[in-house]
Amino acid sequence: MITEGIVAFSNLEETERFNGQDTGKYSIVLTLESEEAAKLTEEGVKLREYKNQPQRKFVTKFSGFSVLDADGESFGSKYIPYGSKVRILWEPGKPHPTHGVAPYFKKIKVLELAEGGSAGDGGDDEDF
Repeated sequence: MITEGIVAFSNLEETERFNGQDTGKYSIVLTLESEEAAKLTEEGVKLREYKNQPQRKFVTKFSGFSVLDADGESFGSKYIPYGSKVRILWEPGKPHPTHGVAPYFKKIKVLELAEGGSAGDGGDDEDF
């Protein structure tokens, strides 16, 4: 399955931590347009809302996932800044009675890089 959205949070360079514990998962949270949100809901994926915008977290435990630029070439980094538009190739996990279907990402394509971000650069504080 393929989903497009705007990056709200990303933990792609290293696995995320929750309450000081390593989860062992890489993750990206997207803010979604209503059409994309409807497609996910049809697949049994549960969404959260933040400031009246639907959002969903996509995860993987595998460090070998690809991050590509808009032309399908290697992006050069796993750092994707907040506000970037991305397309995610994912597969559904097994349905859970409370949490719904978990979307596990396989590849991420950066369609539009947000201001202040650049490929191969984890950001800097030069303009801070």
